[in-house]
Amino acid sequence: MREPASGPGRAVASPVRRPSSRRPSPRRPSLRRLGAPLGVAAGLGAAAALVGTVDPNEPGHYPVCPLLHFTGLLCPACGGLRGLHALLHGDLPAALRANALAVPGYAVFAVLWAAWCVRAVRRDGGMPLALRPAHWWGIGLLVLAFTVVRNLPCGAMLVP
Repeated sequence: MREPASGPGRAVASPVRRPSSRRPSPRRPSLRRLGAPLGVAAGLGAAAALVGTVDPNEPGHYPVCPLLHFTGLLCPACGGLRGLHALLHGDLPAALRANALAVPGYAVFAVLWAAWCVRAVRRDGGMPLALRPAHWWGIGLLVLAFTVVRNLPCGAMLVP
């Protein structure tokens, strides 16, 4: 025999649990918000540890730049690993001699990464910087000018 579907003596099934609408405390940042910046830091930290440990000045440890290998021209990144290695060992002048454009680029990246972390903790959103097309063109022209000058005789000081 079937029991009635509802009635005074019948227990009602518990309602479906809904996610809590409480927001986490602003003092305790969610790992979900910090996941992307911390993931980037972990990946780049591992790469920097490799470059700091394995000297790029010794041949055979890293691949050769294809542009330099096939054309003899220096790309804008040539010397970047040597510069990072010198920077990780506290030798700023050697880092700047290796690649004068990459070293300030590392510093700019570090500042932007720190701002990204602060924004994630404060819940302000994602990346701290949105560049306009004119900015991207300016960065591209700077990199192009650096590449051209370092391949000219007058730019011998920019050759790693």
